[in-house]
Formats: sequence, C-alpha cells, structure tokens
Amino acid sequence: MLLTIVVLDSVGVGELPDAEAFGDKGAHTLNHTLRAAPAPLPHLARLGLGKIPTVQTAPETVPAVSEVVGAYGRMREVSPGKDTSTGHWEFMGVQLEHPFQVFPDGFPPEVMDRFNAATGQGFLCNRPYSGTDVIRDYGEEHLRTGDPIVYTSADSVFQIAAHEDRVPLETLYAWCEAAREILQGEYAVARVIARPFRGQHPFERANEHRKDFSLVPPRTVLDALKEAGKDVIGIGKIPDIYAGQGFTESIHTDDNADGIRKTLTRMRQGADGLIFTNLVDFDAKYGHRRDPAGYSRSLAEFDAALPELLAAVPQDGALLLISDHGNDPTWHGTDHTREYGLLLGWHPGLQGAVDLGERATFADVGATAAEALGAAWNGPGTSFWGELRAGGK
Repeated sequence: MLLTIVVLDSVGVGELPDAEAFGDKGAHTLNHTLRAAPAPLPHLARLGLGKIPTVQTAPETVPAVSEVVGAYGRMREVSPGKDTSTGHWEFMGVQLEHPFQVFPDGFPPEVMDRFNAATGQGFLCNRPYSGTDVIRDYGEEHLRTGDPIVYTSADSVFQIAAHEDRVPLETLYAWCEAAREILQGEYAVARVIARPFRGQHPFERANEHRKDFSLVPPRTVLDALKEAGKDVIGIGKIPDIYAGQGFTESIHTDDNADGIRKTLTRMRQGADGLIFTNLVDFDAKYGHRRDPAGYSRSLAEFDAALPELLAAVPQDGALLLISDHGNDPTWHGTDHTREYGLLLGWHPGLQGAVDLGERATFADVGATAAEALGAAWNGPGTSFWGELRAGGK
C-alpha cells in the first residue's frame, strides 16, 4: 500500500473563523489569485476543487464539473499559528497549545552575542525583512565584511543569508546549526533557515541550497509509521520541517517541477508506506513576493501535471492534495494568511464524488495515513480513510 500526500504549500481556500485575530479577515489565496490572474485548473476541478465551500468556479479557472471523480473538503487549523511548522506538525498529529515564539523587534543581545561568538563574525540587519529585499539592502555590505545577514519575519524563524562566493555552504550550514543550539527554551524558534544567494546586485536567492533546521517535534504519525515498518519518504523540505524524525528516506528538490518529477519517480519505483512531498514555489516564489501572476501560472503547471500523478497511483494506493496555510498574493504585507487548508483525494477505485466535509483539524490527515497504512495512532485526528474508500468499487 502506497499513500502519497502532496502539500501545495500556501494554497489556502478562504479565511478561517479566527482570521481577524491574525489580521487576515477577507483573505482567500485561491480565489484572489485566480481573479487577479486567471488560469485553467480543469484537473483539480474534476477532483472536486469547485465543490469546496467558498471556492469560486468560473469557466476560465475552476470550471463547474458535472462529474466529479474525487474526494474534496477543507480543514481547520486548530493550532495558534499560520506558519509552515505549525501546519505541518498538525498534519501529523501535533496540535500546539501555544504559538511558536516570534521576534518582531529582532533577536535580543543575549542571542546575538552568543551567535557572534559561534561564528567569529558580526551580523547585519536583525529585524523582520522580506527575503529578497534583505539581500538587496544588505548584500553589498555582507560581501565587504563577511558578516551574515540575520533576519526574521512574522513566522517563528531565524534566517541567515550569505553569498555563496563569500561564505561556503558548509560554513553557512554550520552557522545555522550553532544558531539552532542557541535558539532553545525561552528563545526557541520553529526553524533556523539557511538562505544562500549568488550573483551581483541585484542578487538572486539560491533556493536549491536552502536548508531548514527545525525544532524536534513530539512524537508524530511519521514515527508511528516508521515503527510499524513502513517506508516514510520525505520529498522537498518535508524532512527538515520535522528535523528528520520519523523518515526512512529524504529526497532534496530544487523547485516545484523537480518535486513533481521526483515524486513521480519514487511512486513508480514502489514503496510500502508514505510519500510526503512539499511543493514550495507557490509560497516562497509567489505568495511572499505578492506575485499573483506567478502564483497562478504555478497552479496551472501543477494542474497540467496532475493526470500523470494520478496515473502513478498504484491500484491499492491513494493520493491526497493538501495545503498548510494561505499566502494570498493580493494581500497586504508579505506574510502568510490564516486560511482553511485544501483537501482533495483520489484512488483508482473511486467511482464518483466523495464529500469529506469540513475537517475539525489538520490532524485528520495523519490519522488517515495511520489507518490506511496499518499503524497504531491514538493521538489527535479523525481518519477519513473509510469515507474515501467507501467511494470505491
């Protein structure tokens, strides 16, 4: 049995009931993107995208389909956050009571003094910043001094940018590991992120060499699957988000197209367990940069690849498409948006539409994976595996 889960990173499907508390009342990543830059998504529509409440249908984007052949729904995030780690951890059964620590005024001297001692350098910036803007504004000074560019965002992150010609990748990663050791306890952040860049002004981010150093999560469904002897294959940034915990195999990707290719390759090779992929371009390249045209184009590219992904699902397997938060490219600022998570599902025996409804928590994904793959899990989440299978032969 092979279950493949693909995270369409940041493809939110409308504001959550508590969105106002996050400054996101009225946000809707999918609708606003397609309204600003229409693009055809016929294959996602056939799986039931247009049946999800609040998703607008239109002939040129999400056509109303008379014969839906997938399972569809939307998911609430109960953890208090709208960042990558919060969403992904909840997928696999970790519901946070308190949000991850954020540093809207930058990191305090007691953190930065220890970081300077670990690197033997000073630092630049140390405040919330856009990733592309920070290398524009500090890149030249970094090249002169060699001092790392440290910045954060509305997410719980400590990001370190360095030019690949000035600071070798191995050094940058070592600096991140040092920061990870420092940022524990009262200063814990969800992720330390290596952000290499290259070229001359205007500089270009080397996203294929990005690396995340996550806090180690509590026990997740991934651990349960691994303990049950299942393959647990992480593709893209997925293993980094869980600090590598619970995986039997990790596969790096450069971008969405590479992630789709490597997911298809691994599906065709066969496995007994879970393939768990994150496609990050929607979020990193287009959502944060408030580029609806690029976001829409990326959605259309995924839609065009979807038939090949469906064809690679084995007869006893299944495919789930989900999202971890929103990042409305028409919204103010550059931050994520607090939205419902997308939920679409398919398996070869599916005979028609299956309404999975509104799931009470992202953790239903992990509970479903555990039931489908025969792993013991008594943590949060309610499996919808029976509902998905009931729509089959």
